[in-house]
Amino acid sequence: MTGGSRGIGAAIVNRLAADGATVVFNYAHDQDSAVSVEQSVLDRGGQATAVQIDLADDDAVDELMAFATRHLDGLDILVNNAAVNFRPAPIAETDDEMFDAVMTVNARAVFCAIRLAAREMRDNGRVINISTLNTIRPAPGNAAYAASKGAVEQLTKVAALELGSRGITVNAVAPGATDTNLLRETNPADVLDRIVRLTPLGRLGRPEDIADLVALLTYPGSRWVTGQVIGVNGGFG
Repeated sequence: MTGGSRGIGAAIVNRLAADGATVVFNYAHDQDSAVSVEQSVLDRGGQATAVQIDLADDDAVDELMAFATRHLDGLDILVNNAAVNFRPAPIAETDDEMFDAVMTVNARAVFCAIRLAAREMRDNGRVINISTLNTIRPAPGNAAYAASKGAVEQLTKVAALELGSRGITVNAVAPGATDTNLLRETNPADVLDRIVRLTPLGRLGRPEDIADLVALLTYPGSRWVTGQVIGVNGGFG
């Protein structure tokens, strides 16, 4: 799994481990949070291992998958969750460095991870990519982020076609506004308040809301669901 130390990623690690999966996840910088997630899983009788690998590096995905291979008895589930974003900026003010940083982690790393999974994953496996509501409700200032997640959704659909003959399902989960550090770092409070008012269920999402759907997509009962982008947004979509 990519990006498991905070927010949605941490919730997914905890949920999959609670369901009996042995989870390997990466983190880029926040070692304290990664260790905390490991300990949380251990305290509940699960198994999770964190490794510090920055997906902005060229060989990062290869390194992560090699680490996972050494620690797992085969690959059955891949969750591509890691993402970066910056405070909203108009296209005219988005420089090449910012654009490349977002696309490298959010899109290129997903492509590389799916490519390796296509080679290494056992039949009847599960690939789950985390997208965003911004692909269907784009907002000014979010061009690079929305574009990167649009790429993730297209990778999802193509990979589902290519891997279906092996019983491997590939789906994307598209959270709405979910109460994480990333959301609050990149959106002013008045924007979040407005989203809550417009959301039929009347609140921001919680990381556990997203993790629950990811878990469902790993179950045998999801075997007939593939190539889908599934919104998890409390009706704000």
